Amino acid sequence: MKLDELERKSILILGFGTEGQATYEFLRRKWPTKPLTLADRRTLGEFPQELARRLQQDPASSLNLGPGYLDSLVPGKCEVIIKTPGIPASTHQIARARKSGCLLTSHSQIFLSNYPRDKIIGVTGTKGKSTTTSLIYQILKRGGLPAELVGNIGQPPLATLMDVSGDTYFVHEFSSHQLAEVESSPHIAVLLNIVPEHLDYYSTFDEYVAAKENITRFQEPDDFLVFNPAYPIPNAIAQRTQAALRPFNPEDTQGILKPGDVQLPGKFNLENVMAAVTAASLCGVETAAIQDAVRAFRGLPHRLELVGIFNGVTFYDDSIATVPEATLGALDALGSDVQTLILGGHERNLDFTEFGSRLPGNIGTVILFPPSGERIWKAIELHSRNTPIPEALFVESMELAVALAYERTEPGRICLLSPASPSFGVFKDYRERGDSFKAFIKLLSNSGDIR
Repeated sequence: MKLDELERKSILILGFGTEGQATYEFLRRKWPTKPLTLADRRTLGEFPQELARRLQQDPASSLNLGPGYLDSLVPGKCEVIIKTPGIPASTHQIARARKSGCLLTSHSQIFLSNYPRDKIIGVTGTKGKSTTTSLIYQILKRGGLPAELVGNIGQPPLATLMDVSGDTYFVHEFSSHQLAEVESSPHIAVLLNIVPEHLDYYSTFDEYVAAKENITRFQEPDDFLVFNPAYPIPNAIAQRTQAALRPFNPEDTQGILKPGDVQLPGKFNLENVMAAVTAASLCGVETAAIQDAVRAFRGLPHRLELVGIFNGVTFYDDSIATVPEATLGALDALGSDVQTLILGGHERNLDFTEFGSRLPGNIGTVILFPPSGERIWKAIELHSRNTPIPEALFVESMELAVALAYERTEPGRICLLSPASPSFGVFKDYRERGDSFKAFIKLLSNSGDIR
């Protein structure tokens, strides 16, 4: 939606998290006195004090906060809903408002509609998005190009839109939720592999795939789609796009990279690197700058991150692994030294059958968090090809999980946190889960209880 159209319409910002707040600040800078309605399930007292005070002192803002926040969606009361990604568009009140003529848009769509498309690079997929997005950004910066890291990994793009020139590249990580309702696509789209996830949000896997496909659905012939043709779903999507195709092969470094340039472990990380290199090359970055950026890139926290060696045990934090395919990739990267594996978390109805059958025989102990840990263990029991199968230990705290890992992992071997499940429930998010893992590793290594 173009800004001149927004200016003429009444606006409801639905959801006031990080994106909603950035949308509000952007609109306030653009139109200091324009009436805005803000709706969120939290009450004013649950927001940071400074933000709450700012909202109270804004005479042009109407607040609808607390459990009844969706009551703001009264037909005829707002012309445009700017929806946060976490609220499904299928929500009854949203559907009713749209039926009455209210327009639905998002932070992402406003950005895509109002910034030069030839300077937007979008990245999506189930796993590897943050690594790929970050590396593209680093390559562009090393190549001397102005760039902003935005979206699901950086700050929301509207937060900086008014402070940069139109020559700045925006490298945007898109979640499926951010793409679900967009009607524009970036100039350069990077589509990584897609496997089942968020099945507690989408009614079917096909619906999840359709949201991801929006990154290329609205591209034109002078746009580009970067993808790995070895994966069936991205390859099928590539056959439907109008964009110029730029397939990459992770085993073919295109004469740009040399052995040893990539410092990240695992085949999946080589795929992420080659996706980033392919995208950055489309921006005209010279080979030497690409090589330097790749050599310097060491990865991101909680993504197969080496925590260290404590009491002879090597610990890796792969808390970002929220699907079984990611955990299998981590196990493949680290090899036969992995002895103890910490699994389980929030239930998203994922299928662990293949995981159970492919779990390598070097795993001696699996430490399992509820509720998905129960189903993971059943999949191992039913489908494991190993004799004997691992020992199973069920826990409800990270402190106990780490203590058991110290007990069950021999010196010289590896303990890997790679849960194959989201973190919600016991932890706020994957970051809190990984930070808790690292904190207890260091705490228990210095206690008298661990020898």
